[in-house]
Amino acid sequence: MKPPGAPASGDPAARPRGERAQPSGPRRVRIEDLLGGGRELIIEHRNEEYRLRMTSNSKLILTK
Repeated sequence: MKPPGAPASGDPAARPRGERAQPSGPRRVRIEDLLGGGRELIIEHRNEEYRLRMTSNSKLILTK
């Protein structure tokens, strides 16, 4: 049990200074960061390769 007046675990004051709360949803990554300035990326999943490609119209295509 917490002492009276102690911040709740969800309270920003309960986190160490400089540490940010993690969002509860899925991790968000910008496509520019993911592709590293290129237009294509190979993703390895369960010893299989998948290719993520950005088209000339900035659409994304994922193929096996």
